[in-house]
Amino acid sequence: MTRYHKIFRAVFSIDFVAVIALFIGFFLPLTKSVEMPAVFWIKQGIEYAIYTILYFGNLYLLFPKLANKRFGFLYFIIVCLIVYIIPIFLRSIRKAVELYAEMEKAYTAAGQKFWASDHWDTTIVITVSVVFITLSYISAVAKKMHRNQLAYETSERERISAELSFLKAQINPHFFFNTLHTIYALMDTDQPAAKSSIYNLSHMMRYVLYDTRGERTSLLKEIDFIEDYIALMKVRISPEVQIIVDKQPNLPNMEIVPMLLLPFVENAFKHGISAIQPSYIFIGISVVDNNLKFEVRNSLFETLGKQLDEDPGIGIANTKRRLDLLYPEKYSLEIDRDENAKEHSITLKISK
Repeated sequence: MTRYHKIFRAVFSIDFVAVIALFIGFFLPLTKSVEMPAVFWIKQGIEYAIYTILYFGNLYLLFPKLANKRFGFLYFIIVCLIVYIIPIFLRSIRKAVELYAEMEKAYTAAGQKFWASDHWDTTIVITVSVVFITLSYISAVAKKMHRNQLAYETSERERISAELSFLKAQINPHFFFNTLHTIYALMDTDQPAAKSSIYNLSHMMRYVLYDTRGERTSLLKEIDFIEDYIALMKVRISPEVQIIVDKQPNLPNMEIVPMLLLPFVENAFKHGISAIQPSYIFIGISVVDNNLKFEVRNSLFETLGKQLDEDPGIGIANTKRRLDLLYPEKYSLEIDRDENAKEHSITLKISK
């Protein structure tokens, strides 16, 4: 059960108990064998009207207006005065209607002894007033927590939505900047390859513009997009560079946040490829029980390794932030650098 539902149930329960207590307290005298005089019910109506006003007046007026740092002491004084004045006022009502004389007549007629006194009734009134003001205070606090929780959740949703839009806007230009730089380099050396790359890029842009507008996209589309990116990047690297994509056969489709995996692949191409030394990139993708495992391993070179430590890239930093916002407590990300094996690796696991 969420904190929101717990607060809602607490608020409902306290108000419900208070209303039931008022109802039972008012009609409880009907269980007696004595027929109560009219003045008793007049007193009863006034008394329980005061308890009702006390409870809901504090709940919806006094507490919201005065129970704060500025007026907290004033609120305490007013509540104490109210609890002090109520029994005095009700005592004057009892005297005005000659309640005890009428009650004694009713009890005598029923063959019973009337034992109540003004002191006893005053004690009961004070006790009941304190109980209702306490219940009202607890309910008011619970309602305030409820409102604060709703406001916080609304604010958090708006903040996350705005931040995700900002992060996604950063990732996409970052990707296109790198890709356009590659095509620019091909214009003077291999125009057919450059034209093919422009076509591939337009296909990828279509995915980014139309298939990533929602909060989720399909994993298979995301993988196709990554494979298009790899094909585009192969144009500018040596054929001797090993690029292995190991996809699970009959890969189950699942929903995933758009453009979430690409920054890790970008990072491998940026830092794991050497023009003079053997290098490789390995990408593994599998889904087991709706749990995604995405792995990228690439060559690690001394100069590139230092550069990686100093500047992990806009895309990686933003992707980590997106993961924190969209998959809280549902993902694990391991980033490792093996100096002996000369390998940099990331392993991302996302549970549904």
